[in-house]
Amino acid sequence: MGTELLAPLDLAFWHLESDAHPMHLGALAVFTPAPDVTPPHVLGLLRTRAAAIPRLRMCVRDVLLPVGGAAWTVDKDFDVHRHVRRVAVDEGDFMAGATRLAGELMEQPLGRGLPPWQMYLIGGTDDGPFAVLVKLHHALADGMRAVAIGAGIFDEIAATTARSAARGRPAVPPRSWLPDPREVAGMALGRIGEVGRALGVGASVVRAGRLDLRSTAFTAPSSGTRRLATADLDATALQRIRRAEGGTANDILLAVVAGALRRWMAERGEAPAGADPRALVPVSRRRPGGAVSGNRLSAYLLDLPVGAADPRERLRAVRAAMDRNKAAGPLKGAGAVAVLADQLHPLAHRFGAPLAANAARMLFDLLVTSVPLPRSALSLGGCPLSALYPMAPLARGQSLAVALSTYGGRVHVGLVADGKALPDLDRLADAVEEEFEELRELVTGGRMPAPVS
Repeated sequence: MGTELLAPLDLAFWHLESDAHPMHLGALAVFTPAPDVTPPHVLGLLRTRAAAIPRLRMCVRDVLLPVGGAAWTVDKDFDVHRHVRRVAVDEGDFMAGATRLAGELMEQPLGRGLPPWQMYLIGGTDDGPFAVLVKLHHALADGMRAVAIGAGIFDEIAATTARSAARGRPAVPPRSWLPDPREVAGMALGRIGEVGRALGVGASVVRAGRLDLRSTAFTAPSSGTRRLATADLDATALQRIRRAEGGTANDILLAVVAGALRRWMAERGEAPAGADPRALVPVSRRRPGGAVSGNRLSAYLLDLPVGAADPRERLRAVRAAMDRNKAAGPLKGAGAVAVLADQLHPLAHRFGAPLAANAARMLFDLLVTSVPLPRSALSLGGCPLSALYPMAPLARGQSLAVALSTYGGRVHVGLVADGKALPDLDRLADAVEEEFEELRELVTGGRMPAPVS
């Protein structure tokens, strides 16, 4: 594997980071123990399989050309022991302890001179449950790419990779930064079209920007601390709601998040009838069979209808807004601000990152994203994966990010918050489960829940 220039959006994520604002995403994977599988054995598997993933051997180095650019290069001194470690949980409640510890680990920025990722084996007793925390810098991967990279630690994926290697199939190389001359003309035409779209997005960003920045729990000054919480929803019940109410599963989950925020804000004494918080909802621009590296993202903006007291009214409002977003497409509107990053010179990312980071709160208050997972059952060393909670990074000046994934008949919700701004994050996680249950009862003929005033 040779040298590969960071794509513009990857470079933006790389320069947006500071010690107080780490730009890594992650996941907390929880496993059920299997007989005779010891922590040292699992740790060895993690190290062996992580070391076999070519992308995880790459680090970022500055380059002379283009000026201000950077490239992925192989770390000649790569040592997997620097990246995969074991940490212990002392609490009697394993999930509570693992979540607390994961929050502390997510606070810590990744080393800039090494491949930007870490894995932690989190365990208590030798025969008890354990978890694996995976941290990947956002420059390394978006949500879908992170899943593809992280999946290499599972038995089923590792076995497939080993069989391919045994048959002599080379690993898929990264996208070259030197294009085939026959592709140059097509690339030029494509770039002209992208610049035109970017100009339209830029105008939308200006129109959507909010000059009257409100001070809320979601936009409190960043402390650099991190707190995690998790929630679990019934995926079968989610599909029943979808069949009854229409729309997509993602529409329903967004409406549930809106209802949970309404409930939580009311308990904190914040009026839900005020201005609705605006969510950034990422959308993948990755094409099937396309380049496997780099971030390919756009996003929609969605005002979460926390002011609506009726759960069905909230769902209808979310559906209508998302339908409008989808009709416009992921390359239009202020939410597609990531498209702008693809048009900027590397120097603009290097010197303009602080300004761009501080401008995020002008567009949105929190992030809500769905991360697709493989549908097949997964395991590590014969230990079944029981849950996987995705974790999204926080933008500068913002306090909450919500990520959701479906696996094993459950929707796993990972909430990441600024630890000082949202010390009651566990209550918000409970509100997510309560709101989902009330919507399920309402749709399936249960009693109508009393509105939260």
